[in-house]
Amino acid sequence: MLAGQLLPEIDELVLKRYPVVAGGGVPAFAEGFRPRPFATVETLTFSQGGTVTTYRPAA
Repeated sequence: MLAGQLLPEIDELVLKRYPVVAGGGVPAFAEGFRPRPFATVETLTFSQGGTVTTYRPAA
């Protein structure tokens, strides 16, 4: 997957999550990738339960 190939170039992740289960999907990272720690920078929570969380690589 593209995200796995670009992992060394990622300097910030912004994940948007919604409290809905909608079946399966395409994995963001293929098998065999090496985990990389990220630290939470900010989390916004909305009244309907959605969140937007920003992460940066951990030092």
